[in-house]
Amino acid sequence: MSSQYSILFKQENAHDDAIWSCAWARSENDGVDNIVTGSVDDMVKVWKWVDEKLELRWTLEGHQLGVVSVDMNQEGTMVASSSLDAHIRLWDIETGKQMRSMDAGPVDAWTVAFSPDSRFIASGSHGGKVNIFNVENGKKETSLDTRGKFTLSIAYSPDGKYVACGAIDGIINIFDITTGKLLHTLEGHAMPIRSLAFSGDSQLLVTASDDSHIKIYDVQHASLSHTLSGHASWVLSVSFSPDNTHFVSSSSDKSVKVWDGRMRQCAHTFFDHLDQVWCAEYNTNGTKIVSVSDDRAIHIYDCPL
Repeated sequence: MSSQYSILFKQENAHDDAIWSCAWARSENDGVDNIVTGSVDDMVKVWKWVDEKLELRWTLEGHQLGVVSVDMNQEGTMVASSSLDAHIRLWDIETGKQMRSMDAGPVDAWTVAFSPDSRFIASGSHGGKVNIFNVENGKKETSLDTRGKFTLSIAYSPDGKYVACGAIDGIINIFDITTGKLLHTLEGHAMPIRSLAFSGDSQLLVTASDDSHIKIYDVQHASLSHTLSGHASWVLSVSFSPDNTHFVSSSSDKSVKVWDGRMRQCAHTFFDHLDQVWCAEYNTNGTKIVSVSDDRAIHIYDCPL
């Protein structure tokens, strides 16, 4: 199996500084595969994946400080970015223009995530609150209070029912979106939760932590179903393949790992980056992975289905 995993493309010096975040989606309007990257150089870049290579489509300027998180809506038509300048910005992929800017309050924007219906953006905050903004008008709709520490990571469940967030103290909270009530608190990790992701059927939650472990939780029963080790340092991101069979993780140990979701074991490890790998994401059909790193490079990998 693993012989089919390969690195397809490297975009060296994609940004002028470390790249902290990436997203991949296919636009429903024109069928173009877009990859978005956010960097400490204050820039958000939109790349077109065509003929097995990346072409720079837009450089989105506007953030005053480093970009810590980017996300694309399900339709692949909008980009949300958050920055240390405490602003969340919305961009139109087809025109490369800013649609609106939302002031998230002093250093209150960290991870951003689109809701599955593209109507809202959730963002973590220093105070532990999860703020939910309306995409249409940019106004803050609601706030979910974890009553906890700084919220580092955030994820919507694909069925639109839950928001999960991970804090700097290792606590994971799962909220019911409709009622705004806190459903579950999971305490499996003792160190910061850098990333979390729901499976496509919204049944499982995978978490990545500085304790170098990945944990898999059963969402309905709020129970820990598995702990995976393999990374030698902080696990910085996790992301599920669209068909639920695999998930990908990236780490400060400079590696990107693909995990078999059913066997709960590592299927392949890529050691191609020269520095810590902040983010790895699947494309729309799960055949490719993009990763970004402190080494300023974007890598694209081929994955056997």
